[in-house]
Order: sequence, then C-alpha cells, then structure tokens
Amino acid sequence: MSMELPKISIVTPSYNQGRYLEQTIRSVLGQQYPNLEYIIMDGGSTDNSVEIIKRYADKLAYWQSKRDRGQADAIAQGFAMSTGAILGWLNSDDLLLPDCLFSVAHKFPQNGTIVALAGRCILIGTSGEPLKVSLPIRRTWTDMLFYGHGLIQMATFWTRTAYDQVGGLDISLQFGFDAELFVKLRRLGEIAITSDYLAAFRLHPSSKTSTMQNIYQIEKQLIRERFGKGSLPSVSRMFQRIRFSKRIRDRLAWEKDKAQVRKLLAFAKKG
Repeated sequence: MSMELPKISIVTPSYNQGRYLEQTIRSVLGQQYPNLEYIIMDGGSTDNSVEIIKRYADKLAYWQSKRDRGQADAIAQGFAMSTGAILGWLNSDDLLLPDCLFSVAHKFPQNGTIVALAGRCILIGTSGEPLKVSLPIRRTWTDMLFYGHGLIQMATFWTRTAYDQVGGLDISLQFGFDAELFVKLRRLGEIAITSDYLAAFRLHPSSKTSTMQNIYQIEKQLIRERFGKGSLPSVSRMFQRIRFSKRIRDRLAWEKDKAQVRKLLAFAKKG
C-alpha cells in the first residue's frame, strides 16, 4: 500500500517547546501513514525537548539538535535532506488532525498545474481547547500578493517539484517566509482547496503570532514590493471587506462543524 501512496515529508522546527512538542510528534506519527518521512530540526533546546525527541527517534527519518539561523533556516535544512514528493511543515506547538496525510495523498490533484493543496484549520488554545476555525481562501496571484495569501500554513502542502522551482524558503525572513513561499507557488501554478480539516494551530502567549506582529507587517510590505513591480494599490478598504467576509465564513463553518471539530481534536490529542 505504501508504494501506491506518495511519500510525504513533514518537517517540524522546534526550540524550547517541550510543553507542546510531544503532542505535535504524536499527531504526526499517529497518522499511521505508511509512506511518511518525518524530520525534526531542533535549534539546540535547553528544556526537555531533546529528551522527548529521543523517545520517538526510531520512528523519525532524521532529527538533530543544534543551533541554526532561525526557524526558516531549520525548515529549509529539513526539506533539503528530505525525499518526499509532497512537503509540509508543522510547528512544534501545532497538530495534524486525524487522517490528514491520507486526505492530502488522495485529494492532491494529479495535475501538473496544481502546485499545492490547502485545507481547513482549527484554532486551539493553550490547553488544546477549540476556539474557532479558519477556512482557506482561493485567490488569484495578484489578490494573494496584496490582500494576503488566505491559506493556513500548517494545513497547506505542496509538491517538491514546485518547491524547488520557486527556490524554496527565503531564510532571511523571520516571520513572513511562509507568505513569501505561497506567493511564489501561486505565481507558478494553481493551489487547490479541500473542505477537510487538516491541522490545528495553537494560540498561546509565547507563539510567534502573538509576539512578532510588527516584524510580520514589515516583511509583508517587503514581499509586496519584491513581487509587485511598481507602486502598490490602495488596499485598506478592500482588505477590510475581505476580512469581514472571511470572519463570516469562518463563523458559519464553526457553528456548522463544532461537533466534528471537537471529535477531531479529541482523537488528535490522543495521538
């Protein structure tokens, strides 16, 4: 069966996330996906992260714990040594939901114009409680560049071929390297959308989403200027309309799928 399914490489970058790391690892290995290549790139943690990783070392394709040049560098190093046809990364405080990898394998369109597949995501709190959901948005390349990529990183997967063609991650970026990658992928080809819930994104006070918003805004502007070619359009009014529309879609999905979301999370946390 494993020969019939594409090899999927998942990279987890980690640094001092021992509080959440084991649950992250178990959510990946618990997929029981027969053609998984799982790589953990620890940045030299001083907490109990290495002890946790060693418990699962025999199930990992590779792991290391040494200083790197930041999160993007760690992920890029992991992808460089990986061999999968489909790639994705999962941060050390997030989760893959049950059957995520099987869904990716079966729903990734066998079409040369499709470079990535994006699914839905559950936003969870510090203890793993569901807070709300986030749905990916299908956007043109121009809209993605100026209004945001509309995807959820941990619930998005792409082909190695496309990743190599666009030059991989820009490791000089601290926060916006996922946005820069998605913009490059969308310029190369189409990004398919699935209605499946694929991952959970944990919100907590020490997460980058909570602590690096100023850097993200600077890097987002840099990405627009890098690919925008010339003066930027006024996006504030349109952006507000888009954000309002997305909040409505997400809220309706949350109300409709609340029971399913809680069931998925219960299984995910068990590993």
